Amino acid sequence: MDVINQLDLTALVNDYAIPWGIRIVFALVIFYLGRGVVALVVRGVEKVLERQKVDDTLVSFMTSILRWLLLLFVVIAALSQLGIDTTSLIALLGAAGLAVGLALQGSLANFAAGVLIIIFRPFTRGDFIDAGGAMGTVDKISIFTTILTTPDNKEVIVPNGSVIGGVITNFSARPTRRVDMEFGVAYDDDLRKAKQILEEIIAADERVLAEPAPVITVGALADSSVNFLVRPWVNAADYWDLLWDTTEAVKLRFDEAGITIPFPQREVHLRQPATPVAD
Repeated sequence: MDVINQLDLTALVNDYAIPWGIRIVFALVIFYLGRGVVALVVRGVEKVLERQKVDDTLVSFMTSILRWLLLLFVVIAALSQLGIDTTSLIALLGAAGLAVGLALQGSLANFAAGVLIIIFRPFTRGDFIDAGGAMGTVDKISIFTTILTTPDNKEVIVPNGSVIGGVITNFSARPTRRVDMEFGVAYDDDLRKAKQILEEIIAADERVLAEPAPVITVGALADSSVNFLVRPWVNAADYWDLLWDTTEAVKLRFDEAGITIPFPQREVHLRQPATPVAD
């Protein structure tokens, strides 16, 4: 009887204990090694995002999602080593993810757009942009929105979906910009004198770049004026100051030289009804 019991115990150990023990060991090895790999991957992604100056909140959110997704794969791999059928678990998680995705369709679209902003980097914090129907300086790229500060210090919150779904104009993407100005003078005025004044104003401004060379030329013969096109290049930071200062300087110099800047005028003709002649 003792021999039979010993044989049964040996068979139990050989058939169940040892195979299951090996599976458990392999599952634990996969789990702990997987956790280490996940930590390394997440840390690497976090450093890349920080180098790209992505908002801290978005970095934390992205790395958290990445960590949990990778850990989920590690757990599934460990469970499969134990002989557990993970197909049903994956199907259940997929169905749950689909339900959540349908419920949060708009939010997920904004989140996906935020990911695209990070990957393609059409702008970064500090850039002055026109996107999603708003214009301002990028203050923060959050999980679902981009926050802009307008020139008059208003905060505008734009959904990332609206930003990516439309045209993005980044005024800070290039170090230099061209200032496009147009000044009209009357047909009776001296065009050469007007052009000389414009050239003197542009040449005297130290903010104007030598290359590309500024352009000053007659652009059109309009209905009531001869229009000069003035196209100097400046550093992006000097754009608005030069535009405003040049506009003021042109008006003052034209006034001193007696050059007229035409403006629309309306003539009103009053027609009196004819007075009837008395019989």
